[in-house]
Amino acid sequence: MVNPTSETEFQVTFSNETPIVHLPPRLSVLEAVAFKKTCQHLLQESSVTKKVVLDLSQTTFMDSSGVGALVSNLKIARELGVALVIQGVHPQVMAVLSMTGLDQVLTIERTTLDEKPKPVNRGENQLPETHPSMRSWVKRCIDVVGAVVGLGITGVLFVPIAVAITIDNPGPIFFKQTRCGLMGRRFEVWKFRSMCVNAEALKDKIENQASGAFFKNDNDPRVTKVGRFLRRSSLDELPQFWNVLKGDMSLVGTRPPTADEVDRYEVPQWQRLNVKPGMTGEWQVHGRSQVRNFEDVIRLDLRYQENWSLMYDIKLIVKTILIVFNKNSGAV
Repeated sequence: MVNPTSETEFQVTFSNETPIVHLPPRLSVLEAVAFKKTCQHLLQESSVTKKVVLDLSQTTFMDSSGVGALVSNLKIARELGVALVIQGVHPQVMAVLSMTGLDQVLTIERTTLDEKPKPVNRGENQLPETHPSMRSWVKRCIDVVGAVVGLGITGVLFVPIAVAITIDNPGPIFFKQTRCGLMGRRFEVWKFRSMCVNAEALKDKIENQASGAFFKNDNDPRVTKVGRFLRRSSLDELPQFWNVLKGDMSLVGTRPPTADEVDRYEVPQWQRLNVKPGMTGEWQVHGRSQVRNFEDVIRLDLRYQENWSLMYDIKLIVKTILIVFNKNSGAV
């Protein structure tokens, strides 16, 4: 993880006693940490400040850390009853705001009366290239081919898995959960259900054996008998090939965090969202059952980003297949 070691200066001007924060051309982790600090200092002056304006007229690049800083500032602004307004948004940045849904919750002003707003198509390929893997068409082709093959295998195994789940614990065959992907964009991930039907309602009663912003319990009583087999064999994750085909995930990437986890992130931790989450990755290959510290999760995810190449992806896929068939691997 990149730890900011120097302060980035932000120009702050005032118009009719309203502070205007002028953001730099790039808003990545170093700038994002300083941006959060500057903005929240102004927000906490809420006794005299009822509105803070963010001038993005010079900003043409924003990665996941910048998104994280915006989300954090927006939360505090709402708590303090201060209006947070952005202006001068370039198309590249607007595409990021649109993808993450921030364009629906932020107040966006035009800087001049004669400007015409430019509509942004959520499907347009205007997103910042936050990581080399995001511009690799070969990686995407591998994802599509792998997803099609994986869905074919899922189709063959669906009936016996569905019957086993129903007999063991009657209820839905699939489990759906909100996860966060590239830039923090939320999507629904699918798995074969491996827990009892009311598992989410019982979560608060289960001890969390991990530290930090994620949940883990090796002997979770909510897991069914069939569910333990599905998890041990990784068969519960087969439906995620649909997420890969849709483009929400990749075959190889970082661990897909839950929305609750991301809500507790500090700005530097958002760096792990600069790539798509994967069905497998560093955390799978290096014994995911042994990871107990959230910082270890971050370390593994950032190591993947640093070491990424197409060959590295292929190596991780091969190692994952070997681990699935190795009962003593610890990757349960």
